[in-house]
Amino acid sequence: MKKTIAICLTALLTTAGIQAQTEITNVDRPTLGINTNYPNYRSPFSGGYLLKLPVGKVQPKGWLREYLVRQSKGLNGELATVSAWLDKNNNQWLSDSGSHGWEEVPYWLRGYCSLAYILDDEAMKKEAQVWFDAVLKNQKSDGFLGPKNTSNGRPEVWAQMIMLWALQTYYEHSADERVLTAMTNYFKWEMTVADDQFLEDYWENKRASDNEWSVIWLYNRTGDPALLPLIDKLHENSCNWELNGDLPNWHGVNVAQGFREPATYYVYSGDEDDLAAAYANHNEMRRRYGQVPGGMYGADENARVGYSDPRQGAETCALVEQMASDEIMMGITGDPQWADHCEDVALNTFTAALTTDMRALRYITSPNMAISDGKKHGPSIDNDLRGMLSMSPFSSRCCQHNHGMGWPYYAEHLIMATADNGLATMLYAANQTTALVADGKTVTIDEATNYPFDETVTLTIHTDGDVVFPLYLRIPAWAKDASFSINNEKTNNPAKAGQYVRINRTWKDGDTVMLTLPMSLTSHRWTENKGSVSFNYGPLTLSLKIAERYNKRDSRDHEIVQDDSHWQEGVDASLWPAYEIFADSPWNYAIVTHEADDKYPCVYPEGFTVNKKAWPADNFPFTQQSVPFTFKAKGKLIPSWGFDVSGMTDVLPSAFTPRNADVEDIELIPMGAARLRISAFPTEVSPLIPDCEE
Repeated sequence: MKKTIAICLTALLTTAGIQAQTEITNVDRPTLGINTNYPNYRSPFSGGYLLKLPVGKVQPKGWLREYLVRQSKGLNGELATVSAWLDKNNNQWLSDSGSHGWEEVPYWLRGYCSLAYILDDEAMKKEAQVWFDAVLKNQKSDGFLGPKNTSNGRPEVWAQMIMLWALQTYYEHSADERVLTAMTNYFKWEMTVADDQFLEDYWENKRASDNEWSVIWLYNRTGDPALLPLIDKLHENSCNWELNGDLPNWHGVNVAQGFREPATYYVYSGDEDDLAAAYANHNEMRRRYGQVPGGMYGADENARVGYSDPRQGAETCALVEQMASDEIMMGITGDPQWADHCEDVALNTFTAALTTDMRALRYITSPNMAISDGKKHGPSIDNDLRGMLSMSPFSSRCCQHNHGMGWPYYAEHLIMATADNGLATMLYAANQTTALVADGKTVTIDEATNYPFDETVTLTIHTDGDVVFPLYLRIPAWAKDASFSINNEKTNNPAKAGQYVRINRTWKDGDTVMLTLPMSLTSHRWTENKGSVSFNYGPLTLSLKIAERYNKRDSRDHEIVQDDSHWQEGVDASLWPAYEIFADSPWNYAIVTHEADDKYPCVYPEGFTVNKKAWPADNFPFTQQSVPFTFKAKGKLIPSWGFDVSGMTDVLPSAFTPRNADVEDIELIPMGAARLRISAFPTEVSPLIPDCEE
């Protein structure tokens, strides 16, 4: 762990003729302390630099709110009327008996209820309440919660782990004391289960961190010491996520959730080695299978030796679970790297995993994918089933229900409380946040920005009177030339990339802070993947613009969709089409780059220009047509680079594969706006030339 480095500078700034003392420092982490306004990391817990605000206190605006509105009208918002697994008839989550009840209901409910509370949608809140009331009412006398599933005669509690997260969000919204009682009694039941009967099934064994996090959440609210031994029990019966150079499992979703188990346990153990193990897990997965842009790794479904090309992808479940893990790691460690990573996954990969109306999704999304059809692609894809790449309302039981937490959870973490009774801007998007600071005073922050398509973030503080608290600005690691001003007076204080600017001052109503994050082009060489190169403009990775032809299909047609998801009776299938996407323009280009010289000492695309366009009228910038940035570059076709024998985009060609002699103009767009994409480019440049991030 890095030690906090602080550069203390004091400036006297004039606001409305009144002298206000302002202390500005650069820090690696927010200051630890005891937050008096929100449930804190109680003794004996460690960590807890940042605290999530209660659901609904962060109100997203701009493109992120547009995403949430579309989601409410799309698959997540309507799934209770579509999915057979959410059919209320004979559903074990609603009664003591029934024919079905596993992960699908809580997967869906945790994203759905967060969305309902953020949007303050009365119909959605009422629907969520039906499920919460039933779960709480039907708790068994021994404390067990929900359907009793067994595996080899042992209790299987994976689905309960997910429902606990949904209940936590419900409690934040409602303060319903039944939640605390139900969770306490359920955890008492878990303590009665013999170790040789506990967490023995596959999913629960790999994902026990989710259960640990709920125990920590409850202890922070009740302080009940009887809960603490359960953290040890969960850790000891989980698979071992501290293997030093190896992982206990290579299933992509398990890694996205399980890698943080040692950090979760660190909250209780206080052992820095536990915390370091979570970092090591994250890095090990990316060292072996994540030498690609977009923040993820090749694990479709399992990461396999020899399958690390950027044409390998990640499940939509893995995307949202990774984002949730990043958000938890932000809170535990305060390390801004987790916010950087969460933005990378969200803005460059998750945006491309669903259709723009949020009514169909893709099971697997890859950095390089020139086809998105419904055919089988094994062994190029580990799971040799139909519908791995097509966009469908039924793109597997898991992703169909689980995708909904991605954007609501992201919105909840835009601004977080700090342990020293301040606030921190963590994930940048327009929003209005109302929060308690200092000794219980309420402030509202209006954040105006079109980030990641905007270089400025303007924060306006609203208070009823003068209030002293620290405001932390996360400076993204890519923002080498960041600067900021207070009340239109530019400071000379540094804003170091990969750190925070801590502004501690007496804030007055109407005070403003403007953060400027100049965007420039950077490159990254993926030496483990044939020296391919990707380019970033600020936080946005660039992708080749490919003409996309959508082929609309009946989503009941199991020729193109998976067959493990099912309709409810009477659903109008015409309202829920599936799509295959095919390339209608060449995609097999190598990027042409400059030779290294004094002007271009690193990998830089030939003929690179930026074209900035108007902000889209519909507030939705993640499409080919509406994206506010496009870019020009030069490329050469590689005729032999096409599709493999399974029909999937072939692996990257080598630097020695023949190119056409003609140099062509090519257009690049942000990776998140490209449903078909080439984001890791072959290049002829020497691998000895460094990338522009060094």
